[in-house]
Amino acid sequence: MDLLFVFNLLLVWMEKVLITGITGQDGLFLSKNILKKNPDAKIYGVSRKTDNQEFKRNLRKVGTKNTDNIKIYNINLLNKMHVRKFIQSVQPTIIYNLSGPSSVGESLIYPQKTFDEITMIFENLISALFDEKIFIPFFQASSSEMFGTNNEKILTEDSEFNPQSPYAKAKLKNHKKVIELSKEFNIKSGIMFNHESEFRKSNYLFKKVINGAKNISEKKLNTLKVGSLTYERDWTFAGDISKAMIEIINSGSKNSYVIGSGKSHSIQYFISLVFDHFNLNWEKYVQVEPSLLRVGDPEKITCDPTRLINELNWKPEYTFENLVERCVSNSMNS
Repeated sequence: MDLLFVFNLLLVWMEKVLITGITGQDGLFLSKNILKKNPDAKIYGVSRKTDNQEFKRNLRKVGTKNTDNIKIYNINLLNKMHVRKFIQSVQPTIIYNLSGPSSVGESLIYPQKTFDEITMIFENLISALFDEKIFIPFFQASSSEMFGTNNEKILTEDSEFNPQSPYAKAKLKNHKKVIELSKEFNIKSGIMFNHESEFRKSNYLFKKVINGAKNISEKKLNTLKVGSLTYERDWTFAGDISKAMIEIINSGSKNSYVIGSGKSHSIQYFISLVFDHFNLNWEKYVQVEPSLLRVGDPEKITCDPTRLINELNWKPEYTFENLVERCVSNSMNS
């Protein structure tokens, strides 16, 4: 039998994936797609939540049966010693770092806390690996928020960063460190643009609009207020984003990549699609309240994922309209 084949087979059998921030929508779809690719993979998740039954129920909802392959731990990632002991115990073969505060709005309220948490978690993970001389593939989740008020019509990996929030500044600090380390180690970054699913938290615009339309259709709400109708975002299905993460970490490339659909849509178009599903005329119920906009919010965000498409043969399976339909249908049936 070919020795290379045996070696690769052994690597698959031994695959132990550590995912920080596993119980968010990104961790959920990442877990699903890892196990779909390798049903024998062992996944070790880190979460602040102590009850993870809902996470496993949601995994089963999206078709993942072998949830017993996932173990979730409540580890304080801000404690360097705890992180080091956990790495020693698990001995992962791959790490995806999705952990840390994810709300731009909250980072404006708690700026130092947000910045410190995002940067310290990354630093503690990297330090633990280097201290233990464990040089394994490492994926860092970066954010399009790092571009801030960059006025370029289309954003690429080479576009200028201009972060406007503590969240974005912390993400950029980590991203720059990844670029530096990637020259010698298998450490990579994916700059993720807006991505959504039925598991998105209700304080995000995507879920807020869908919940608002549903409540209006059920006579539980009279008006939905949004900050703007003209702002545009590059929205992608979270499941497609997670597939891009896997392609990036498994590639031999040292590049970082922007991850998004390459198409932006206005908030008005998004709202009209959602309200159409509920047979409602959005113009009767939606009000614009500019005070809801965050300081530094760009009017339009669109990425160019050409590098990702050409080098790693990735492309989103869901169109924006498919994504909206999926999320609305889930809301109607819940």
